[in-house]
Amino acid sequence: MAATLHDVARLAGVSFKTVSNVVNDYPHVRPSTRQRVQEAIAQLGYQPNLSARSLRSGRSDAISLAVPELRLPYFAELADEVIRAAERRGLVVLIEQTNRDRKRELDLLGSARLRMVDGLLFSPLGLTAEDASMVEIDTPLVLLGERLFHPAVDHVTMQNVAAARAATEHLLARGRRRIAVVGSHPGEVIGSAGLRLQGYRAALDAAGIPFDERLLGPAELWHRREGAEAAQALIASGVDFDAVFAFNDTLALGAMHALIAAGRRVPDDVAVIGFDNTDDGMFSQPTLSTVDPGRREIAERAVETVVQRIADRGIAPQHVEVGYSIVQRESS
Repeated sequence: MAATLHDVARLAGVSFKTVSNVVNDYPHVRPSTRQRVQEAIAQLGYQPNLSARSLRSGRSDAISLAVPELRLPYFAELADEVIRAAERRGLVVLIEQTNRDRKRELDLLGSARLRMVDGLLFSPLGLTAEDASMVEIDTPLVLLGERLFHPAVDHVTMQNVAAARAATEHLLARGRRRIAVVGSHPGEVIGSAGLRLQGYRAALDAAGIPFDERLLGPAELWHRREGAEAAQALIASGVDFDAVFAFNDTLALGAMHALIAAGRRVPDDVAVIGFDNTDDGMFSQPTLSTVDPGRREIAERAVETVVQRIADRGIAPQHVEVGYSIVQRESS
């Protein structure tokens, strides 16, 4: 059974009102009393009733983070960074998973659940440019990612094109000239796959290397299985390649598995670089070179932006691009 304010009061030896004052961070509580109450809260694992607090104050001190799928390490690690950034500001985070589904993303934007939170960080993958007006909601909103851009809404994103160009240039600088791609989405322009392909092609153009469509390895989903299957298809096609740029680390790990299983040495025969700098890449064999797209800064700036929007609905929309870096490891 969940602990209540009365349970906390009994354990701390104070009144119900004192516990309520501590929970609501009222200033006129003696430090020794506040510490005793906080220790009782920690011991009992008490969780505030966000609904009741919201009704009393008009604020829940909670924000929501909506991501496509926590199965992908990037989004799981992004959620961890958002939670840490929110905790530093006295906020809790409620996680929503939309499964890349347009209807679920639209339902979320109109959901009564948003009344339970003060703001929303939203990374849509199912919505399109035609849905742009749907993100103009009453709840303070910060968009993450590149799939949907709207000038009237706060937006924090990575530099997909520039970072992908840097990843490709990293391989070119190591003498690789036949660089395959794993994770392309044919026909996509404004999504992450389309933008990363733009960066890849820009690097080839600058190096005077013709674009070869046979080197594209499509993968609708960006999981290990799809990375392995895309690499297997490239091998089976007979096209010559000496490097792979995978559009996320998960695809890269799957591609490396398929390459090694086929007798290709990484990086001697085929160099590999991923994108996201997720933890798994530090422990693969060989360890995975990757792009760090600024995930920690994305989380920090997104939480900072939504807090500012909660405090002042009238400020101009902010559009933030964070920095990136190349993380060189054994695979390249």
